[in-house]
Amino acid sequence: METKRSPYLEIFRSRRIAFITVFGFASGLPLALSYGTLQAWMAVDGVNMKTIGAFALVGLPYTLKFLWSPLMDRFVPPFLDRRRGWILLTQLMLFVGIAGMALLSPADMPLAAAALALFIAFSSASQDIVIDAYRTDVLHEKERGLGAAVFVMGYRIAMIVSGAIALIMADQIGWRATYLAMAAIMGIGILASFFGPSPDARIIPPRSIAEAVWGPLKDFFSRQGAMRFLLLIVLYKLCDAYAGALLSPFLIRGAGFSLTEVGTINKLFGFASLIIGGLFGGTLMVTLGLFRSLMVFGILQAVSILSFAALAWVGKSYPLMIFAVAFENMTGGMGTAAFVALLMALCNQRFSATQYALLSSIAALGRTFIAPTSGFLVEAVGWTGYFIFATLTALPALGILWWLKADIESLKQE
Repeated sequence: METKRSPYLEIFRSRRIAFITVFGFASGLPLALSYGTLQAWMAVDGVNMKTIGAFALVGLPYTLKFLWSPLMDRFVPPFLDRRRGWILLTQLMLFVGIAGMALLSPADMPLAAAALALFIAFSSASQDIVIDAYRTDVLHEKERGLGAAVFVMGYRIAMIVSGAIALIMADQIGWRATYLAMAAIMGIGILASFFGPSPDARIIPPRSIAEAVWGPLKDFFSRQGAMRFLLLIVLYKLCDAYAGALLSPFLIRGAGFSLTEVGTINKLFGFASLIIGGLFGGTLMVTLGLFRSLMVFGILQAVSILSFAALAWVGKSYPLMIFAVAFENMTGGMGTAAFVALLMALCNQRFSATQYALLSSIAALGRTFIAPTSGFLVEAVGWTGYFIFATLTALPALGILWWLKADIESLKQE
């Protein structure tokens, strides 16, 4: 008699999941090299702080990437396929840009360094567009949660490599050798572009630029419950954003922990818990499905914020701090896996580059607008009240989610 295979084992054996992990790494590697690590190089070389601060503007392509995403839906490169062709092209651009940075001196050639950093950021943002679209197109329904989790894991590991590890390398072998090494590491993504799987279905791209621009909007707003979906996208991670907006100041000034304690416990436990939570949540989604995952994980990520309210009430406590950081990051990772799976499910594969770029930008609105209010709220109600309020901000999203139950369950694709 044939033994029935576990759905969990099957999903972990998926070739698509393996390549999404690699593409997550390729997506996360360039970010620090055009910003944080580059700023450290400039600081070491004695560049003045005004110039270093102005380099923050090179991050604009990450904010504006939805403007050119229709081009990546409309045009198909003459090699590989519509998604992997663009991935390969953007990765070759990144290889050239990162290697080129090794040949410059930011102190002696600040304008050239700024132009090259902008080129790296543009190439990286373009790579993000098409990798998000590729992930949306290639993953099967039950793979989306875990696919989102392993992508984030690869992304975070790459940020450590191009951030902390790159700084250590620069101290040992110099900045130029470090940037050349980082360019070589991009080769991992280039190889994945050649060997990664193509989407199962043949997807017809938009027939014109006009269709590539307006088609994604027309398609999305023709969907049942489109406006409610937009509200859910803005609100679902709002409680998480409130909790994280002032977390470091709270742990230092509110709870009285030292910089070393915050850096070690918050960052180390936070990183590990986020990855574990994402992988655990993505795996659970195989049996829970999208709606139940969004609801269960949404409730858990809201409840986890109360652990910081308890820490604010009790005061400095190492066990409670470790528990709060681990609990909040783990449930946040679970919620992120389900949320990214929702964004993927909402995308039409013809327009997935543009739709995912727009939906992810809309999702960032909550974080963008709540951050300036957080300090005023703490001053008004104190730290305990602040975290209780952050928990309550999850209720509107959970209400809209329940309202959308039938619409979310109708997103299922065989």
